[in-house]
Amino acid sequence: MEAHSFPNPATVFPIKDYKQLIYVKPTIRNPNIIVGEYTYFSGTDFEKRVTHHYEFCGDRLIIGKFCQIASGVNFIMNGANHQMNAVSTFPFYIFEGWQQPVPPKEQMPYKGDTVVGNDVWIGQQAMILPGVHIGDGAIVGLNSVVGSHVPPYTIVAGNPAKIIRKRFDDEMIQLLLQLQWWNKTIEEIQALIPILTCGDLEKVRKEITELLKK
Repeated sequence: MEAHSFPNPATVFPIKDYKQLIYVKPTIRNPNIIVGEYTYFSGTDFEKRVTHHYEFCGDRLIIGKFCQIASGVNFIMNGANHQMNAVSTFPFYIFEGWQQPVPPKEQMPYKGDTVVGNDVWIGQQAMILPGVHIGDGAIVGLNSVVGSHVPPYTIVAGNPAKIIRKRFDDEMIQLLLQLQWWNKTIEEIQALIPILTCGDLEKVRKEITELLKK
């Protein structure tokens, strides 16, 4: 980063002379995909990674700020689900010529919006299934298939993805959730970077505790 530069959330390519990584928010065209500032994707067309996202379903993909989404990640939306409470799972209503109205949502395995918190790291080739909620600060391992909710600051991996461990103890997690550093101004975040990138967790714990007292 150049000296005295100022991060711009409207920049599509935030790394100088590198066109294989984008800030996602300024590239979004679909109103049902909502992405926070500074979330990046290791690729050039994020919306292609959001599949089965049909208008008649009305579901949304909501992603917070400062998330890190690796190459090959897919978000599977509710349009991928088929009716399973009837004899046939074939979606006649999608294809021309078949006389079936679109089933109401209560007859479909509709899982609701897919929600990813802030500062979430999603590893390469991970697949996020419909309606999943991933908490702030979570980490999803590469090649994982996430079909259930992920608590904040928790590492999950596998197919199906299972909890590996919490990243921090409960006290630290609560401090971080109170701090919500991603909602602060650029100037405040710049000042917090030494804390956010420090490996001495006891020092971090003390400094965040003091900050929250102010």
